[in-house]
Amino acid sequence: LLSPSLRAPSGLSPRGLAPWFLSRPPGAPGSTSGAGCQRVFNIANELLHTEKAYVSRLYLLDQVFCSSLLEEARSRSSFPLDVVMGIFSNICSIYCFHQQFLLPALEKRMAEDVNPRIGDILQKLAPFLKMYGEYVKNFDRAMELVNTWMERSSQFKAIVHQIQREERCGNLTLQHHMLEPVQRIPRYELLLKDYLHRLPDDHDDFQHAQKSLELIATAAEHSNTAIRKMERMRKLLKVYELLGGEEDIVNPTNELIKEGHILKLSAKNGTSQDRYLILFNDRLLYCVPKLRLIGQKFGVRARINVDGMEVSSESSSVNVPRTFLVSGKQRSLELQNCSELGKRAPTPIREKEVTLCMKCQEPFNSITKRRHHCKACGHVVCGKCSEFRARLLYDNNRANRVCIDCYTTLVGVPPSPASLTCSINRRRSILEKQASVAAENSVMCSFLHHMEKGAGRGWQKAWFVIPENEPLVLYIYGAPQDVKAQRSVPLIGFEVSLPESCDRLERRFAFKISQSHLTLYFSADGEELQRRWIEVLSHSPLSDIDIVCHSE
Repeated sequence: LLSPSLRAPSGLSPRGLAPWFLSRPPGAPGSTSGAGCQRVFNIANELLHTEKAYVSRLYLLDQVFCSSLLEEARSRSSFPLDVVMGIFSNICSIYCFHQQFLLPALEKRMAEDVNPRIGDILQKLAPFLKMYGEYVKNFDRAMELVNTWMERSSQFKAIVHQIQREERCGNLTLQHHMLEPVQRIPRYELLLKDYLHRLPDDHDDFQHAQKSLELIATAAEHSNTAIRKMERMRKLLKVYELLGGEEDIVNPTNELIKEGHILKLSAKNGTSQDRYLILFNDRLLYCVPKLRLIGQKFGVRARINVDGMEVSSESSSVNVPRTFLVSGKQRSLELQNCSELGKRAPTPIREKEVTLCMKCQEPFNSITKRRHHCKACGHVVCGKCSEFRARLLYDNNRANRVCIDCYTTLVGVPPSPASLTCSINRRRSILEKQASVAAENSVMCSFLHHMEKGAGRGWQKAWFVIPENEPLVLYIYGAPQDVKAQRSVPLIGFEVSLPESCDRLERRFAFKISQSHLTLYFSADGEELQRRWIEVLSHSPLSDIDIVCHSE
C-alpha cells in the first residue's frame, strides 16, 4: 500500500462537469425545476471538488510525509519505525479507499451521467468509513508523538520542515493536515443533508441518499463517541497523576464533572484553608495539598458519595460571603467559593473584547471613562468601579486596584455606602445579558459586519448572539465580553434573503433580514458562516434561498 507507484490525484476535466440540467429533457422522470436542478448539481459538484482536494491531502500525508519518514527510519534509524506508524495510524488504508474507489466513482458519475446521483455511490461505500474510528482514537497520541519527536530528533524535524515548505503544503503544518480526516465524515453528513433537502421525494436517488445518510451519520457518531471516550479518559489520567496514583479512578464508568481550588472554613476559629475538590459522577473527593518534589500533588482527606449528598446555601458563617454547606453520609464540609482570588495573577480580559464597564455597564471613552483592569479577577472596569484597593497574596501582599465584588470577597465586608459612586445599584436594563454567558448557551454567535438601510452609517463590526432560551431575539454587542447589548432585534415577522444586485453592498457573503419598515444587512467572513446564519435566521432548512457569493 505504500508503493510509490500510487499516483497523486489527477486534475478534473472541466468538460466532465457540464451542467446536466441543461441537457435534461423537460418533464423527464425525477426532473425538477431549473433552479432546483441547479442546486442539486451544485451540491454534487461541491462533493466532487472537495473530495478531490481531500484526496490530495491524503496523498500528502501518506505518500509524502509518511513515506519520507519511513524511509529515514528504515535506512538510517534516526528515530524508531514505531513512531512513524504511531503517528499515521491507518492513514494508508483511508487514502487508498478514497483514491481508488470513492473519488473515481464520483468522477465517472459526473462525467458520464446526465443525472448527478451521489446517493447510491455513498450508500455502497459508506460502510468502509468505519475505518475512521481507529484514526480518530489514535489522533491525540499521534499529535503528541509529532510534538515530542520534533523536539527530540533533528532529522525528524528537518524532514517535516522541508516538506512543509513545499508549495503543495499550502503553508500549513503536518498537524493541520492530520486534522482533515477527523473533519471529513461530518462534512459528508452536512452535504448529504443539503442534497436530500433539495432532492424531490420521487427522485430515483432519494432512497439511496436517505440510506447513505443513515450510514454516514452512524460513522460520524462512531468517531464522535471515540473522541468523547478519549477525552474522558485523558481527564481521568490527569487527575490520577494529580493524586499521585493513590486513588483508583481510571475506569470507563467514571466521569470527571468538575475540579478546582476552594476554601475550607475552620470550625474552630473560622479561618480559611486552601483545599481542592474533585467531583465525579459517583463521588466527591475532598483533598489537601501534599508537598512533592515534582509538581503540586494532593492527598484525599475525605470521600463523599454523591448518592445522598446535599448542597445548601445555609451556613453558620453568615458574615462570610459565598459560603455553602456540603453534607453527605461520610462527612459535612463548610466551604467558601473564592477559588484562587488574590493568590494567583488573573488572566486579564483583552480590552478589545470589551466596550462597556463590566460592572456598571457604562460605555468607555478615552477621556472620562477609561479602561482599567481589576488586579484580582482580570475584568475590565471603569475608574469609579475600580477605586477600591485590597492586598493580594500573589503581589507580596501589596495593595492593588480591584473591583467592588473582589474587594468585598477579599476584605470580607462591602465598601461603605459613601464610596459607592458608580451606578451599580441602578435599575437593570433588559439588554443586560452578558455576551460571554449568552454565547455559551446560544443557538448561534459570531462576529459579523452590519449596516441598517437608510441609517446613513457604513458597515460596522459587532458580536451577534441568538440565545438558546430566546431563539427569536438577535442581540448585538460591541464585543464578546460586553455585559450589555447595544441593541436587540425581535426576529418575528422578518424575512431572510440574499441582497439583490441593485443593493450594491460592496461586501462578500452578505445577507439581509427585512420587514416593511426596516432592513438590516449583514456580511460574514466566509461562505460557510453566511450559510449557517441564514439557516438559523430562517428557523427552518433553506428552501427558497440559493446561497451565492456577491462580490463588488
